[in-house]
Amino acid sequence: MPYGDDPHRGERPGPRDDVQSRSGDATGPRQQNREDGRDRRDGEAAPRSPRMWIILGLVALVAAIGGGWHWYATRDQESTDDAYTDGRAVVVAAKVAGYVTELNVTDNQPVRAGQVLLRIDPRDYLAARDQAQGRLDSARAQRDNARVALELARIVYPARLASAQAQRTAAQAVLTRARADLRRQQGLPRAATTQTALDESTAGAAQAEAQLAQAEAAVRQAEPVAQNIAQAEAQLRELEGQVAQAEAQLRQAEVNLSYCTLVAPQDGTVTKRNVERGNFVNAGASLMSLVSPELWVTANFKESQLDRMRPGQKVRISVDAYPGLDLRGHVDSLQMGSGGRFSAFPPENATGNFVKIVQRVPVKIVIDAGVDPNRPLPLGLSVVPTVALR
Repeated sequence: MPYGDDPHRGERPGPRDDVQSRSGDATGPRQQNREDGRDRRDGEAAPRSPRMWIILGLVALVAAIGGGWHWYATRDQESTDDAYTDGRAVVVAAKVAGYVTELNVTDNQPVRAGQVLLRIDPRDYLAARDQAQGRLDSARAQRDNARVALELARIVYPARLASAQAQRTAAQAVLTRARADLRRQQGLPRAATTQTALDESTAGAAQAEAQLAQAEAAVRQAEPVAQNIAQAEAQLRELEGQVAQAEAQLRQAEVNLSYCTLVAPQDGTVTKRNVERGNFVNAGASLMSLVSPELWVTANFKESQLDRMRPGQKVRISVDAYPGLDLRGHVDSLQMGSGGRFSAFPPENATGNFVKIVQRVPVKIVIDAGVDPNRPLPLGLSVVPTVALR
């Protein structure tokens, strides 16, 4: 087109056109970047910056160092949270029945061995003791009489036998003389004697024979001297047995009387007191428990944790109830059987389908140091023992 025919020839661009031109030039790279990012999302992600790689490397290094240090620090330790404080709890029970007339302790009170805890009404047992004493006195009197009778028997029965034998000898002599008289009368002529004399001689011989028979019977009756003495000895032994029985009954009555006073069998703390003054208690009824001051820890370790565990190894114990309390102790012993073996219904693996379960074995840990008198340790508190295996 000729120069003169161009309508825009010689016109300068306006301000708006210039702005649009600059704006178009400025947005061109942004548009390009968005397109490039879209292309990368469609393909591969954009590469991370070097700073990000450095941070990830430092985190991995710290994790590796921490894991290695934890392994090194705990490789010679075994711990479990299945542990609790344990001790001896003595049950105080009534041995006799009766009303409680005196109660000298209250809940959670420390007591000393021999301290009077309570008393039961003793009047019934006092009467029983007096009756037993009376029976004993009577049995002793009878025994003393039997002892005297035995001494007399050892004298009387031999003397009675000797007397009977002497009477038999005399009867034999009388009989001999009577028979001689009878023979003499019978040998005389009829003119030289009388019928009366003959009859008297005959009667005298018969009487002498009867006396001899009586004397022999008396001798036979008096002959068992040893048996009679043995009978007296047996009677004495019987009465001595009755005396011993009466003495035992008296001792039992005295023991029952002593049971009316209940004393502490050992040092401890009164726990679970369930009796009040005026209550009627039966024999065998549990009245309270005494928790001994001697404490230890029962820790149920898995069987896979016992390979290197030995008695005497040091233990650190943390108590859930007192986070700041640090107890020290040592392994005392391992129970010869898992907990399930001594349960009310132990498993019977020889029947049914068998499923292997990791067993736990109770380990007794004695506390050596760290106990705070101001922080009591009741039985059954949860603790976490850590055993140093080296």
